[in-house]
Order: sequence, then C-alpha cells, then structure tokens
Amino acid sequence: MRSVSGKTEKPGGDLERAVLRAVWELDEPLARDVQAHLSGERDLAYTTVATVLDRLHDKRLVARRRVGKAFAYRAAAKPENVRRTVARDMVDAVLGGVSQPMAALVDAIEDVDPKLIDDLARLVAKKRGARRGA
Repeated sequence: MRSVSGKTEKPGGDLERAVLRAVWELDEPLARDVQAHLSGERDLAYTTVATVLDRLHDKRLVARRRVGKAFAYRAAAKPENVRRTVARDMVDAVLGGVSQPMAALVDAIEDVDPKLIDDLARLVAKKRGARRGA
C-alpha cells in the first residue's frame, strides 16, 4: 500500500472510499458489479466507477486482472491499514504534534461519550504493553 514516493496512499474522498469498500465486500468484481453494488446508495455512471477504480489502481489500493475486455478487481490494501492511514493523517492535521490540541481532542471525546475515554485508555495501555513486550 505504498506509492512510488514511499508515502502510504489512501482513498481521496467519499466516492473512492465507497468504491474501495465495494471491492472489499465483493469477490473480484468488475466495474459493472461495483456500480450495481453501489446503486442503492449512489446513482453512478459506469464510466465514473471505472475511472475511480483506475485511480484506486494507480494508488495501489486495488489490483486488477484482465477478464475479457474488462478488469476484475481485488483489494490490495486491508481495510484496517487504510483506516489507520486516514486516521493518522487526520490526527496529524488536527494536532500537528502539539499537546494542547491533544487535550482539546480528549475533552471533545469526553463530551461526546465519557465511556470513550475509558475505551481509549484501555487501547493506549494495550499498545504500550505490546510495545514493551516486543
């Protein structure tokens, strides 16, 4: 899931994320299969889906193989890796490595759901334990 520059690639927006999610959910779909899969939530032209799949292929998020005149696609990136990359970029954009924004983020999380702070504390403790054990 790395580009030529070595930077991890990620879907570029809602449409790319929806198409990538469809590829994860289907078994080696063609563009028309992805279009049909998304028809309940979006009205997309075949050419739009094919273009998005080409972009995802260029970003190395999907792989493809020729099937007749079309391509069959499969995910080249695991969902958790893409989510981690998107989350890392969001955290970097919001926090920029400064502790004051981190405190603001924790306050915002607690305002939304105080239980999330406990969940987050458990995740941090688990990560620290895994790092120490390595």
